[in-house]
Amino acid sequence: MNLESRVAKTQKNPEELYNFLIQVANFKNLMPEDTKFELKGEDKFLFGLKGMPEIALALTDKTPHSQVVLGSTSDKLAFTLTCNISEAANGSEAKLLFDGDFNAMMAMMIKGPINKFLEQLANGLEKI
Repeated sequence: MNLESRVAKTQKNPEELYNFLIQVANFKNLMPEDTKFELKGEDKFLFGLKGMPEIALALTDKTPHSQVVLGSTSDKLAFTLTCNISEAANGSEAKLLFDGDFNAMMAMMIKGPINKFLEQLANGLEKI
């Protein structure tokens, strides 16, 4: 299952946005207010969306100033969340990509909440 957010525009330049995102503690600032967030180390955090199990994400890959990849630490919900960063006229643009391998029933159940979550993260990126 592949889902994409809209392109989020931010006044931070690509380097500033990249540096913000590789500090996983900063993801708390992007999460919706009602989301549980718990830092689990320098490069890992746990979050919980309403109606879904808690999920741990860890920083798995990064390409300076252009891409940050977080991966689920659970085999039951294996997925990646990638943020692609590009330069824009007054800052940078970011697009979030969700890529997971789920059975049809699971995909149907989580597609709506994940799409909403991606949009909330995009909104959060625009506010930083």
